[in-house]
Amino acid sequence: FGEEMQFVEIELDPEETVVAEPGGFLMMDEDIEMKTIFGDGTGQDRGLMGKLFGAGKRLLTGEKLFMTAFTHRGSGKAKVSFASPYPGKIIPIDLMQYGNKVICQKDSFLCAAKGATIGIEFSKKMGRGFFGGEGFIMQKIEGEGMAFLHAGGYIVEKNLAPGEHLRVDTGCLVGFTEDV
Repeated sequence: FGEEMQFVEIELDPEETVVAEPGGFLMMDEDIEMKTIFGDGTGQDRGLMGKLFGAGKRLLTGEKLFMTAFTHRGSGKAKVSFASPYPGKIIPIDLMQYGNKVICQKDSFLCAAKGATIGIEFSKKMGRGFFGGEGFIMQKIEGEGMAFLHAGGYIVEKNLAPGEHLRVDTGCLVGFTEDV
């Protein structure tokens, strides 16, 4: 919803959960429980070291140590909304349509279905890391379901054919699939 300052509204079934960045929360229905979680939001019990590793990956991408989980504890449907932190657009991504993995700019993750892993992706291109201005570390979102990214400015989706090249200033890049 919205124009320059958009927000996304997520409809949850009973016991369904969405995870989000701290500070993205806008509003929620009465039956939704908000809980701070440590780590990457997968909900897997990987022990203390696994949680520390997941949280450390998030710190490397410029994100916070903690995420927030919103779970619908009532009956019927309930809604929770998240706002973009600056003027721009919110981009819905069905992870299954992109091979269950997208790589995106640091700080572009807004929220996703519980079970999505938010981690780091190291750039394999030296020129991108040194001269691109964005460094070697980007975010990756893996899993199934919907994820929402946000970015400033106007968004254009480009689909490249096999072998096709497109040069883009990395400061203008929101995200891409693993094969790009």
